[in-house]
Amino acid sequence: MADGKIVYSTDPSPEKPKPAAKKAPAAKVQQTVYVERDRKGRGGKTVTVISGLPHDPATKEKLLKQFKTLCGAGGTLKEGNLEIQGDHRDKLIEKLKELGYQVKQKGG
Repeated sequence: MADGKIVYSTDPSPEKPKPAAKKAPAAKVQQTVYVERDRKGRGGKTVTVISGLPHDPATKEKLLKQFKTLCGAGGTLKEGNLEIQGDHRDKLIEKLKELGYQVKQKGG
């Protein structure tokens, strides 16, 4: 061992760093989203209201734009609820389920 090389060792080979464990994807909040039709205080005009979305206002704005395009209608964000002009409950419930939300229809 004049040149410093180890010829034989009982020690196991140096431990290799283990690859980082894959993180599980963040689970969506399983909060119920409600979809309802409303006409109160709107001069008889019907709107579809989506409430209970657990997101920040910026994300709600993105969803609102997507839903307005889907329905071909106008809409707004009021008091944390999305309002789409007209009765589009069926389309919106289907789309929300596609996006992974737990959805319930409110009202008749």
